Amino acid sequence: MELILKQDVENLGFKDDIVTVKNGYGRNFLIPQGQAVMATASAKKVLAENLKQRAHKEKTVIADAEKTAEAIKGLDIKITAKAGAGATAGDKLFGSITTMDLAEALRKEGHEIEKKFISIQGGNIKRLGQYDAEIRLHREVNVDLTFEVIAEA
Repeated sequence: MELILKQDVENLGFKDDIVTVKNGYGRNFLIPQGQAVMATASAKKVLAENLKQRAHKEKTVIADAEKTAEAIKGLDIKITAKAGAGATAGDKLFGSITTMDLAEALRKEGHEIEKKFISIQGGNIKRLGQYDAEIRLHREVNVDLTFEVIAEA
């Protein structure tokens, strides 16, 4: 089933994207929640016209997102966490580091990014070390960030 998203949907797409989903997900969740509409031929034409009109405005938004991406690439993020002590625990954390922790670290550096736009490779982090994350600033602008999880002193 093809749908046009009316708002950003986590793990699916951004507003005005045309996406293909299973029938049940579309009919029972996205459409009743007001998050999507059916992608009929006329709806696609209206969407194309709206996107064309919005393209000029979007150029400035993309430029801002690219500036933010360059600033984020240059960051050296270190997240401190409590880790086990002793030979058996080694580098294992108490709890885990999530996208919320990374969003908070970016906020401290002056970049307001919602946690839903941050994706840590491998999911939650449970050990000390260096990790990669992908941050979606715009539907056309993604940035890869390498950060380090270190033990609290």
